Amino acid sequence: MKAVILAAGKGTRMGPLTENRPKVMLQIANRPILEHIIIAMKAAGIREVLIVVGYLKEKIINHFKDGSAFGVKIEYIEQQAQRGTADAIGVAGKYIDGRFLVTNGDVIAGIPDIKKIITEKGDAVLAAKKVISPQEYGILFVNGKKVEKLVEKPRESTSDLANAGIYVFEPSVFDVIDKTVPSPRGEYEITDSIQAMIDSGKKVNYSPLEKWHDIGFPWHILEANEIMLKGGEDIQWEIRGEVEHYATLQGNVAAGKGTIVRNGAYITGPVIIGNNCDIGPNCYIRPGTSIGNNVRIGNAVEVKNSIIMDGTHIGHLSYVGDSIIGEKCNFGAGTKVANLRHDDRTVLVELGGRRFDSGRRKLGVIMGDNVHTGINSMFNVGATVAGGAHIDPGEFIRGKLLAKR
Repeated sequence: MKAVILAAGKGTRMGPLTENRPKVMLQIANRPILEHIIIAMKAAGIREVLIVVGYLKEKIINHFKDGSAFGVKIEYIEQQAQRGTADAIGVAGKYIDGRFLVTNGDVIAGIPDIKKIITEKGDAVLAAKKVISPQEYGILFVNGKKVEKLVEKPRESTSDLANAGIYVFEPSVFDVIDKTVPSPRGEYEITDSIQAMIDSGKKVNYSPLEKWHDIGFPWHILEANEIMLKGGEDIQWEIRGEVEHYATLQGNVAAGKGTIVRNGAYITGPVIIGNNCDIGPNCYIRPGTSIGNNVRIGNAVEVKNSIIMDGTHIGHLSYVGDSIIGEKCNFGAGTKVANLRHDDRTVLVELGGRRFDSGRRKLGVIMGDNVHTGINSMFNVGATVAGGAHIDPGEFIRGKLLAKR
């Protein structure tokens, strides 16, 4: 069975994190989202993968190449314009000659879940997951295993089964896609194609998921990172670098080649550290933290439950909590990130001109690449900072910082 991964989109709700990379290349536990998907597919027995690319496609192609390093054969298909999920699947039609798996590039399911869905019967099979807030998802209304209706983000719902963005189709779906008309927002939606199949009497079933990470917003990356580090999936908890005698490592900690953990560093796992990093002396790295390659975490720095991307330097006397920091950022001494509201309410974040409730009591800064902070600069809860921004010494950033200064 072949698999099609939809990876053409930018991910506009990721704010500054997708200025220089597609959403599917954002890292969780030091691996791109797309890599987690491919690893799970391979483990489920899939060896041929078609990736539908678009925005910054070279980032994907340069990382995965022909797929041989990941044990699969990868081909790339470009979606010239972002015209919806049905259109994205449709461009893969000439490469498909049998029953096939489709997954959105921003959802991660468990290996047993993928093994199960590819064995299910039907003209189409939809993966589904029970959710607490049905109004935020496309919802399946079912009778036994049979899907009877799909409703997008219902205001009120008697069903809590969300469409998980993972499907199995027969090649006949391409005939239905060809007849699909644009939705009110002007896109060709695969859910409309599936509803047309249901209305015409085709057999459409669902397969429940046990594990599902739906990466829609930046804080979902943090949540998935926490869970994956705790579960330890696909992580080799090895120290391949050097740990000085008076450094302390507790719990699951991984450190890559060329990394040095200096005296006085105190690391409480689960924590993963990439290659060629310089950690310490006298720093504190707390659980749920993923640190990329070539990162410097210096003296009297505390990092908690955060993702620090490649090449970033947090030199000394700084605090970073519940945050995502882009590549090649440089923090001046005393840079501090607030991650908890005084009123103990959930943190609001501005993305794409709209404010979203993260649902999290603790959320720090979402920072793009190549940001420089002056000494004693501060970031309020839920702040977002565009790539390339320069923060003045002592400046307090709240809300959204757009301009490069």
